[in-house]
Amino acid sequence: MRQRLRDVARLLQHITEPPHECIYLPEMQASLEIRLQVDVSPAELEAMLERGWRRFGPMYFRPACAECQECVTLRIPAATFQPSKSQRRARKNAAHLTRTVGRPLIDDERLALYARWHAAREKARGWEESPLDAERYAFDFAFQHPCVREVSFTDPSAGDRLVGLGIVDDTGVSLSAVYFFWDPEHAPPSLGTAHIVMLCDEARARGHEHVYLGYRVEGCTSLLYKGRYGPHELLEGRPEPHALPVWRPGRAPREG
Repeated sequence: MRQRLRDVARLLQHITEPPHECIYLPEMQASLEIRLQVDVSPAELEAMLERGWRRFGPMYFRPACAECQECVTLRIPAATFQPSKSQRRARKNAAHLTRTVGRPLIDDERLALYARWHAAREKARGWEESPLDAERYAFDFAFQHPCVREVSFTDPSAGDRLVGLGIVDDTGVSLSAVYFFWDPEHAPPSLGTAHIVMLCDEARARGHEHVYLGYRVEGCTSLLYKGRYGPHELLEGRPEPHALPVWRPGRAPREG
């Protein structure tokens, strides 16, 4: 199903960043096209996802790099997805958890989970500190949108401890994985992988067409995992708002 953009959403700001050092490929210069907009309908969001846009709060963005085309939008056709051995193992590792889908919540438990996860990434990957209070969490992860959903994982064997949380957009046609964070000490192995596999399972069960994973960057080690879900499709170029997007089959994923 292909959607065409309609001029219903309210555009508040539209900019293209000046070039700066790329966080994925440090030797390259990066730039984002950014649209700050509200009142975006599910059909409009689906149309933007088809054209390589991503949503975070009220911000919609896609690469606008002049010298590089390495950020390629990747999506998984739900009907044909076949998890690899390692992906099935990740789903099995998480089978004892309770998975709940609903509207995003904001509380101390979620703020603490994010803080523990981010602190672990700072130590392991040298990330900069990113303190997040309730107001900022609400803006980034719980911004009012008709498509936004929270997928939470709790452990009933540990007093229903919250061990993982994903933000997902559900357009009624597709699911889009927006963000995921987990407890570095108490989450089962590869919970993030299990989350994506379960999104594909959910999409197929509900008759949704695709699961969008954002950008694949082959030269970035931390993003290589996206190409391991398959079969998948890759978007050609950066289609204009009223142009029909062209998707091509990606390479077969490596078994693992």
